[in-house]
Amino acid sequence: QLQLVESGGDLVQPGGSLRLSCAASGFTLDYFAIGWFRQAPGKEREGVSCFSSRSGSTNYADSVKGRFTISRDSAKNTVYLQMNSLRPEDTGVYYCAAALHYYCSSLSKEGVFDYWGQGTQVTVSS
Repeated sequence: QLQLVESGGDLVQPGGSLRLSCAASGFTLDYFAIGWFRQAPGKEREGVSCFSSRSGSTNYADSVKGRFTISRDSAKNTVYLQMNSLRPEDTGVYYCAAALHYYCSSLSKEGVFDYWGQGTQVTVSS
């Protein structure tokens, strides 16, 4: 059974850091791209970052560039999202998703992502 499980969400003060994890089971990430998406209350879900295992390419939303870093641990079959300098507007439910043979050309193509995790809550507030 193919499964993605996110973890690492928490309540953090503005300026703080969190590291989210997306652990894959039932399949290897070698041929997949992993995207991170988030949904704030009352807003549409948006793409945050993407990592292509095939090419090593990454993509970031303008709002998180320079603050967030996506990476992969092949041995653990896990993708991480390191989030620094967090802002209240980063609050939301964060989801990871997997897309086969995708090179992360766009963060808007949710339809190419076939497998989704259940989400983890990130709250940035003082």
